[in-house]
Parts: sequence; structure tokens; C-alpha cells
Amino acid sequence: MTDIPKHPAGDHHAGLDPVEPDAEGHLPPQKWKIIGPGLVVAATGVGAADMVATLAAGSRYGYMLLWAVVLGVILKIVLVEGAGRYSLATGRTIFEGWRSLGKWTVWYFGPYIMIWGFVYGASAMSSTALPLASLFPGVPLWIFAIGTGIAGFILVWFNRYAIFEKITAFLVLLMFITIVGLAIIAVPNIPDMLAGLIPRIPEGGLLYTLALAGGVGGTITLAAYGYWLREKGWATPRFMRVMRIDNTMAYVMTGIFVLSMLIVGAEVVSAAGVKISAGDKGLLDLNTVLEAKYGTFIGKAFLVGFFAAAFSSILGVWNGVSLMFADFWGNIRGKGSDHPDSQAHGKYFRFYMIWLTFPPMLLLMLDQPIGLVLAYGVLGALFMPFLAITLLPLLNMKKYGVPAEWRNKWYTNLALVITAVLFIWLGGYQLINSIQSVLK
Repeated sequence: MTDIPKHPAGDHHAGLDPVEPDAEGHLPPQKWKIIGPGLVVAATGVGAADMVATLAAGSRYGYMLLWAVVLGVILKIVLVEGAGRYSLATGRTIFEGWRSLGKWTVWYFGPYIMIWGFVYGASAMSSTALPLASLFPGVPLWIFAIGTGIAGFILVWFNRYAIFEKITAFLVLLMFITIVGLAIIAVPNIPDMLAGLIPRIPEGGLLYTLALAGGVGGTITLAAYGYWLREKGWATPRFMRVMRIDNTMAYVMTGIFVLSMLIVGAEVVSAAGVKISAGDKGLLDLNTVLEAKYGTFIGKAFLVGFFAAAFSSILGVWNGVSLMFADFWGNIRGKGSDHPDSQAHGKYFRFYMIWLTFPPMLLLMLDQPIGLVLAYGVLGALFMPFLAITLLPLLNMKKYGVPAEWRNKWYTNLALVITAVLFIWLGGYQLINSIQSVLK
């Protein structure tokens, strides 16, 4: 395990001119150029469901759960940094790391990525269609759903990472301006916000606390970070400091975004006395409240931000999870991670993009099959604990190839253990809810 081949530095996929740190990891003056893969993974992880969860928490409990938002940001930074550090330190992909832990990881990940992709494809297209259908009520929802899926497919299929990253950055800018702008307009209560930094769990608020700390911005795309690093051309330990800055900046932005939704929930939705619907349609309830309070322009602007958040998730998943599948299937077929078929725009990458886009369109026309929904819930609830738990041996034990200087410190291990416990707890709730929804 000590003699591990490194992926060559330089972006042979995207044709980028990556920012090169010096031998000590210091960056040139134009640091803004390094922001990229972290922003992509953060934007992809925050979708409509996360926005609704945060909005509902703010409307119910005000700022009492702000501490959970801060905790969640810290835990995500630790988790994604761990995945990125493993890839840079070893030159191996995260799937290669998982596979080195034993066959059980393959038996879990294989079914998971297929079932998850099929169900997620339909839900992502529906989420992205909702704000468009509200902006253009004369067009049926399913047309926008199929249209957004095909648009995401085309943008990822025909563009390399450099363009994909720029499109995502533009969508993040739209999200940020819209949602943070709403929070400013709502005039947050600063003393209450500061009080919200004191850890407390309100009566009946355990699930919301768990969701804010562990669920917001947390999906399979966290594990895609290492693949986006490779696409960016950051492939050796020389980029470790760059990666850490990129990851931290991205999740600080995510924290500001989530805080903004919490403010809107506390100051706007709560004051209006409106109960937010479960699921993505809760954001349409917010649109109604915003139009009544601030006028049509603000309501329409929010729908644009809603669309940007949802569509950025489509692009991120269509690209990042397709990279993960290509690597997984390339290794299963014995070709390894460096074979062209196992990388971006290879045949396995393109197969999974097709799988994400076209078969799920059937679910847009039908009620989701009970067994499939249950399997999706079970496997999805297990993924975040799976990632946190597998990072512990990979980043601590010599036999998995991480040089001593890049292994975990005690405080990193503590954070990963806390993360694993939190996600197991949250996953248990998600699992129970999935079973209950099927049995109703």
C-alpha cells in the first residue's frame, strides 16, 4: 500500500490552467481563482428540500437553532476536507479507498448509486420545474421537468469541467444575491441571532436540529469532491492548502445561505402566520407570502433564486455522481481509475448521465413505486454515516496509503466520530420516515 501511483497533476480533462501553489503550498495573489470544486459541491448539496427544512425551522423556532447551522457547516468542512485530503495524499479516488476496506463497500455502493440516481433524477427535475411553472403558469409542470432534465444533460454532456464550473458559479451568484438579499430586506433581529448561538433544542425540535446540523448540504455529492479536484487539476499533496481554503470558503458561503433562509423563516413566514408545506412546494408557499408582503417583483426574484438552487443541484449531480459511477464501474470491470472509460465523458460517465435523465422521466408520469421509494430511503439514510465511518480508517491507518503527515489529528478524528454519530441518528429518522410514508 505504500507504493501508490499518483494521478498526474494538471487538468487533462478540462484544459484548465490551474492555480499552482509554490513548494510550501502558498498561493499567488489572485486567490479568487482557486475557488471552484468546493463551491460546486456546496451548491450541489443545497437543494429545494434543504431550503424548505431551514425555512420551516426558522418559522417554528426563530433563531434558536442557529447553533445547529454553525455546527453543520463545521462538520461538512471536516467531512469534505477528509475526502479531498485522501485523494490528494494518495492519488487514489475515494472509491478506490472504499474498495480497499473490503467487498462490503462495493455491495453497498453499487445498488445505492443505481437506485439513488433513478429516484433522484425524477425528484430533481420536479423540484427545478416548480419555480418555472409558477413563473409561467400556462405551461404544464411536466414539460418544465423534462426540459430542465434535458438542459442539464446537454450542458454536462457537451461541456468540460471548466465551463461546468463557471455555469455553477453563476447559479450560485443568483442564489446568493436572491436569498441573502431577502434576509437583508427582512431585517434580522441581531440580539436573537446571537442568543441562537447557545446550544438548545426546543421542545419537539429534535428532528429539525438534526436536519440543520447534518442534513443541509449533505448528499452523495460530498464524496464527489475528490473527483472534482482531479478535474480541476489539483491532484497531488502540493494542492492540499489550496483545497482546504477552497472547501472552507465554499461551506462558509453555504452557512451564510442557510442562515439567510433561517432569517426569512423567522422574520417573514412566522410573522405571516403561514404554515409551510412539506417538500419542495413549501417554497411556493413562501413565494405567496413574499408577494403579499413585498410585492410581485420580490416574489418573482425569489423564484429565480429557487430555480438557481435547484438547477445547480441537477448540474452537480449529473456531473459529479456520473464521475463517481464511471470510476466505480471502471474498477469493477478491472480497468482502474485512470482508464479513459472510467473518467469524465468516457462511456461509463455517459451511460450514467443517460440513466439519471431519461428513465426517471417515467416516474414523472407515474406514482413512485413503493418498493423503490423504500429502497431509496434506506440506502440514502445510510450514505452519510457510510462516508464518515469509512474516512476514519482510511485517514488513520498506514496500510491505506495516507502518508503520516496527512493522517488525521485527534481533533479531526473527534469531529468525524461526532459526524458519524449525528448522521446515524439522522439516518435513523430518515429511515423511519421513509417506512412510515410507504405504509400510509
